[in-house]
Amino acid sequence: MTTTGIIPCIAFIYFAAINVLTFLLYGIDKYRAKKSVWRVKEATLIGLSLCGGSVGAWVGMKVWHHKTQHKKFKYGIPMILLAQIIGVFLIWYYN
Repeated sequence: MTTTGIIPCIAFIYFAAINVLTFLLYGIDKYRAKKSVWRVKEATLIGLSLCGGSVGAWVGMKVWHHKTQHKKFKYGIPMILLAQIIGVFLIWYYN
């Protein structure tokens, strides 16, 4: 494998891992909300989205029906996802 092949591979593994982690944390937070126990901080959920886990956050919101009424999640996560899609497109287009 050449050096140019390693970068996309590492990026794919990173984004897959961050999205799976984010998705699972949404599920864990929903479970804990139902049990009225310690919760995952909203800043952590949004921070993971900003770090590349926006797909996992959006899917987690839909699957777990969690944080769907909070405006910062309802509108913020799709905006983060859109910005990341545009960013990936621009990187791909200009390389």
